[in-house]
Amino acid sequence: MTTVITFGTFDVLHIGHLRILERAKAHGDRLVVGVSSDALNMSKKGRNPIFSETERTALIQALEVVDEVFIEESLELKADYVRQYGADVLVMGDDWAGRFDWIKEYCEVVYLPRTPSISTTAVIEKISKLPSA
Repeated sequence: MTTVITFGTFDVLHIGHLRILERAKAHGDRLVVGVSSDALNMSKKGRNPIFSETERTALIQALEVVDEVFIEESLELKADYVRQYGADVLVMGDDWAGRFDWIKEYCEVVYLPRTPSISTTAVIEKISKLPSA
């Protein structure tokens, strides 16, 4: 059995998130997803997520393509997470290309292209411009 691991904030879940998770799962038999903690999201993006880590974790766990979910506390612990979950492949979006090549000593690293014309930031901006009811 090949275990694939990936990570993300997954705030305001959208089609790009679903597509990258489906494509990640295609690299193995089991997909483990690390959802960034609220504190980690604040440190890497400078803002709190719209939905809490508990809500985001529940959303990701509900997806059929996902086998296991955990809270990611630190970017620096990627290798520890890879070992803890027995990952054979780390999949990340290509916006992280090269940043996790050092993990190659523990498992294969694959960077997948993002879904064109979709991002959480763009979705949040679009929602904020909608007229209020």
